Amino acid sequence: MRGVYTPVTDIRRKVYEAVARLAWENEPDEYAQRMEEIPFEIIPGEEPTYRESVFKERAIVGERLRLAMGLSLYPIDRPTPISKDIANVSIDEIYYEPELINVIPFACMACPTRTVWVTNNCRGCLAHPCMQVCPKSCISFVDGHAFIDQDKCIKCGRCKEACPYNAITEYDRPCAAACGVDAIGSDEKGRAKIDHEKCVSCGLCLVNCPFGAITDKSQLFQLSLALKKGEEIYAAIAPAFVGQFGPLASPDVLMEALKALGFKGTYEVAIGADLGSVEEAHHYIDKVANGEDKFLGTSCCPSWSVMAKRDFPELADCISGELTPMVGTARIIKKEHPDAKIVFIGPCMAKKLEALRRSVRSDIDFVITFEELMGMFAAKGIEFSDYKPEGKLEQATLAGRSYPIAGNVAKAIAANIKAIDPEIDVKIDSAMGLKECKKMLTLAKKGKRDGYLLEGMACPGGCVAGAGTLLPVNRATMQVNKFMKEADKSLGLDSEYMDEIEVMKDIK
Repeated sequence: MRGVYTPVTDIRRKVYEAVARLAWENEPDEYAQRMEEIPFEIIPGEEPTYRESVFKERAIVGERLRLAMGLSLYPIDRPTPISKDIANVSIDEIYYEPELINVIPFACMACPTRTVWVTNNCRGCLAHPCMQVCPKSCISFVDGHAFIDQDKCIKCGRCKEACPYNAITEYDRPCAAACGVDAIGSDEKGRAKIDHEKCVSCGLCLVNCPFGAITDKSQLFQLSLALKKGEEIYAAIAPAFVGQFGPLASPDVLMEALKALGFKGTYEVAIGADLGSVEEAHHYIDKVANGEDKFLGTSCCPSWSVMAKRDFPELADCISGELTPMVGTARIIKKEHPDAKIVFIGPCMAKKLEALRRSVRSDIDFVITFEELMGMFAAKGIEFSDYKPEGKLEQATLAGRSYPIAGNVAKAIAANIKAIDPEIDVKIDSAMGLKECKKMLTLAKKGKRDGYLLEGMACPGGCVAGAGTLLPVNRATMQVNKFMKEADKSLGLDSEYMDEIEVMKDIK
């Protein structure tokens, strides 16, 4: 539903704006009272708009507010104020406690799980091929229409394929259908429940729930406090940012808008992508081309990397251990500004999970999404039309800027390999969506991807389709392609930051 402004989108963004306002416009002794008032401002009046009760609507907003503050959900059967434990997060340095992605139980509509069922399109035909192909004999005819016995059905889909009227459909709850690691189950009431042992925090369940019952924790409040104090903070902005904030927010104008929020400067995370593409090119040449390693899996998508190493442990050594673009860029910034704090601004919720790693926490101080940043702009009343560019964002090459589009990471690495050693034949395979990534790794496990460069992306389409984006995928892709072509240099090897490549050599 990215790019479609729905009531769920509206509430989510109002919550983000309210959290930023809470930090900027209030003193610590006012936080608790203001937090209790916010649900009444977002859901005014006495009549419900979205659900059966205005009280339920406010309660859900209250839970979204807690999570956006970095707090945890509180039990529905206890009389707990929304602002409980707010003192614990009213500081500008905090890493929220897991779990990152959460289901608000009483917001979930307990959608049915995967089902094959017959629609009104059924004509009760004489041939009834659906009945003939069913391997479990679970289809009968009731009142002249096909009927599926759900207790016998194994969801094989053969009846659906055989029906000449397309009268049989297959349904799954949207959150579970979007999850590539089968982490969505059900609680005792049939509501969605996340198995956090399986979850890799890609956030696709969140953006696919049409009831807004799933949300993530944020550092938006803590970042706003730090900016309010005037701390030295730099923005490291992911290459998928182009076009996300509307036609007036060109890359150069966006730099000025970030300064208006209090950031000291802006760096392209595509810098780290450039250097990472060079490191992974050398890795392929040194370890894969000579047969020492079976293949090389790229590292920039944390959800793909975590899934690959966890579910295919025998292949873990073949997944790149090079620093991700986020961490590499942060280390460059901190080398230039040792006392600064770094904020990664991107499309990806899994980056929040990556930043919690012990080896990364000293590099990245905050992670927010494009949508959360938009809430900050709204809270400050920033209009992009009010700003004129005073500088130009021109730190990265075409290759680094191409990273958010699926398939381009491997292409960028392969281009470096060819530039270093034209004699090497680089074989590439790539997959979008974790289910497809698993299929690719299954082939690799069987030895069918030996010598390959493998690129995995959790989000179909790449980072331009991340859970924290604002644009439809096709429009975001067009914007990134346009910005790529504005780069003065093409290869990661040509990066002006090549002298800093030593920062990429530490293994995560």
